[in-house]
Amino acid sequence: MAEILVTTTENIPGKKYDVIGEVFGLTTQSKNIVRNIGAGLKNLVGGEIKDYTQMMIEARDVAIERLRSNAVDLGADAVVMMRFDSGSISDDMQSVAAYGTAVKFK
Repeated sequence: MAEILVTTTENIPGKKYDVIGEVFGLTTQSKNIVRNIGAGLKNLVGGEIKDYTQMMIEARDVAIERLRSNAVDLGADAVVMMRFDSGSISDDMQSVAAYGTAVKFK
């Protein structure tokens, strides 16, 4: 897939563009039962739960890749105003959405 620019800014310096429309990348991730038990034990003593941090990093990466794919499918050159949204579906599942505006350079 073509690598396209994804930015959180509204403007891209030196570029003029036409708006194509909104694009999204969605994913839901969970950890296996063994890692959930380990996370529960870590919860007793406090501190970072590294397996869950890694799960969120993976979910973010998948969401951005799907956002890029959606933009490429629409013929975009870039995505501006990219944002993330995330939420818990259950105690061990997280959903992540990456969304933004697909644009075509003039």
